[in-house]
Amino acid sequence: MELHNVWFVLIAVLWIGYFFLEGFDFGIGVLTKLLARDRTERRVLINTIGPVWDGNEVWLLTAGGATFAAFPEWYATLFSGFYLPLLLILVCLIVRGVAFEYRHKREEERWQTNWEHAIFWTSLLPAFLWGVAFGNIVRGVKIDENKEYVGGLVDLLNPYALLGGLVTLALFTFHGAVFAALKTLGDIRTRARAMAVKLGLFALVPALGFLLWTQASRGDGKSLVALVVAVLALAGAVGAVKAGREGWSFGLSGVTIATAVAMLFLALFPNVMPSTLAGDWSLTVTNASSSPYTLKIMTWCAAIAAPLVMLYQGWTYWVFRKRIGTQHIADAH
Repeated sequence: MELHNVWFVLIAVLWIGYFFLEGFDFGIGVLTKLLARDRTERRVLINTIGPVWDGNEVWLLTAGGATFAAFPEWYATLFSGFYLPLLLILVCLIVRGVAFEYRHKREEERWQTNWEHAIFWTSLLPAFLWGVAFGNIVRGVKIDENKEYVGGLVDLLNPYALLGGLVTLALFTFHGAVFAALKTLGDIRTRARAMAVKLGLFALVPALGFLLWTQASRGDGKSLVALVVAVLALAGAVGAVKAGREGWSFGLSGVTIATAVAMLFLALFPNVMPSTLAGDWSLTVTNASSSPYTLKIMTWCAAIAAPLVMLYQGWTYWVFRKRIGTQHIADAH
């Protein structure tokens, strides 16, 4: 396999890892308004991701850096054409991180309430916008003969991309509800399990529609296999959480996200950004990639660094593996 194909696969793996890990982060943020009944329960939910949320974002930084180094033409066109939505995502991630750290710095009711609102909205918006962005990448955008995006913001708000945004928001919220059931105790765990069932059934319809639309427009045999696995895994995740098997449900919801993202990349290949103006103007793994020497150096660096990062992150999850409940939350600061 040629190195530009290898790096296309590696970037797909990085996005799968990001959406798998940050997906339940975003879901927990949304659930602070949908599931938690009071401030103590919101603190329980936030504490389930407190030790890991910032580590999960490393996958995004790595995916962006790998795209910049391996496919500079893709990076340039993507970040210039999608500037406003990506800027909004970046602002949300910054404000979200600040909200996690500043929420408990003062005791005033209004102070904490405002930061909790910020956590909710800065979790919901990126969860939706990532689906819109990837929907447009797979569908194709207006790229001219100079490999530059010539469309506008309105062009990105098409039905396929908006459906993709609904799907990622629904799947991430379901993923977060399953994670909450897996990591909590008592009444909040029971309610998280019940909400996860409802969210999973809700997510099933738009997810099936979006994946079938993708398959009909750009799919092949491999993407069809990924579609079937994603739908079966989602149905299995709903059944498992309903039966009280949160661990199995979390694993299956992760499989759903992983195979759904894999399907998008399978449908995209060998393009990295198709052009809707002319097929010959599309960005591909060949015309958008760096030199073979650059890719070779990157491969050696990734082979050394990636296992170390994954071992460290896995150790973090192991250390903070226990469940928590309202009884573990201290009184107001």
